[in-house]
Amino acid sequence: MTPPDPIKPGSLFDLSLRVHDLACHRSGRAVFQGLGLDLAPSQALLVTGPNGSGKSSLLRMVGGLINPANGTIRMNDPELIVAEQSHLIGHLEGIKLALTLGENVAYWIGLLGHVPPNAAAKRVQTALSAVDLHHLTDRPARFLSAGQKRRLGLARLIAAPRAIWLLDEPTLGLDQASIGRLEAMMAAHRAQGGIVIATSHQPIELPGAFSLRLSPKMSGVTP
Repeated sequence: MTPPDPIKPGSLFDLSLRVHDLACHRSGRAVFQGLGLDLAPSQALLVTGPNGSGKSSLLRMVGGLINPANGTIRMNDPELIVAEQSHLIGHLEGIKLALTLGENVAYWIGLLGHVPPNAAAKRVQTALSAVDLHHLTDRPARFLSAGQKRRLGLARLIAAPRAIWLLDEPTLGLDQASIGRLEAMMAAHRAQGGIVIATSHQPIELPGAFSLRLSPKMSGVTP
């Protein structure tokens, strides 16, 4: 599988991530606590564990969507906000069904990509090609299958490059060929210095990745 052509966003991929003494509480109970992570450019972390162990919550905390009960999440550049340097791909694709595939990607580029107008059309095709949807650029997203919608959601990773990819069950609904394309995307991202944190119940190729298994009320975890 040939990785997609990388899009180089300057110094964005020279960032590292440090999580210290992180705690997650839900409905008044501790889900995990004392969690520490230290990821340098090009490193990856695969998070596993049973339902309810806090895998999605960990990604959402790093992505800035929920606040930790305790602890800090920082990058090596104190002027940068972790959430603004991250893409969080969750269980919902985050696509607009009334728009075409090309319009969805163009929207993400306009909102997140900071791309000159004369380069946006090429970026749209680059992103759709990475997930093998370039032949459907003008099709409304509502006509896509579940797997195609998932792939369109993943195109955001290429449309608007960011240093940290937070992927919550990214292979959900994908066939084997699409999983291969996603693995190639992650490899290309890491080759540019990007960081990947992924949760998965299915085997996924992340060579050299750290492994972290969460369990309810765990403490003092460092991969």
